[in-house]
Amino acid sequence: MITIIDYKSGNLRSISNGFRKLNCDVEVTNDVEKIANAEHLVLPGVGAFGEAMKNIQPFKEVIYEHVEDDKPFLGICLGQQLFMSDSEESLGVDGLNFFKGSVKYLPVDLKIPHMGWNKIKIVNDSPIFEGVDGKYFYFVHSYHAVPEDENVIAATTDYGMDVVAALSENNLFSTQFHPEKSGRDGLKILKNFINLRR
Repeated sequence: MITIIDYKSGNLRSISNGFRKLNCDVEVTNDVEKIANAEHLVLPGVGAFGEAMKNIQPFKEVIYEHVEDDKPFLGICLGQQLFMSDSEESLGVDGLNFFKGSVKYLPVDLKIPHMGWNKIKIVNDSPIFEGVDGKYFYFVHSYHAVPEDENVIAATTDYGMDVVAALSENNLFSTQFHPEKSGRDGLKILKNFINLRR
């Protein structure tokens, strides 16, 4: 069972449909007890960092407990950014701080937002990104994660500069791109996540 957190900041239909294409049971919920009992949690995200962190407040305690219990947790798009310490988009707002570092605005000399298909490069091995090195994924974003520890960077993409495409450490995984909108290779990532065990 995959549990997707409904915190009014996520593209819930597309990500839930992605898992259902893999014949996986999916529950989209804002029930704190159900989230607390989840084995695999997913944090999608669309919108602004500050508003999303405001909306996620009721679930923070059970989210931290989930991570401490070494259960798999996947953040997607804005979800990856919320895994960071803070963001230039919403100064003074703390993120979940799973990965120390900031979310920064893409340089103004690039076309903003970064929207479309880009090839990723795996730079550190991670179980959910096996078999997707050099594959193309769908991005749409104006901000990007800049972690303090480069060892947590699982994949990058070239957008006039190296942009962090994915992060991974222990039971934490995140993507700046949308695997659920990235065809067969995106579904492979979701399947790898489903197959993770504590």
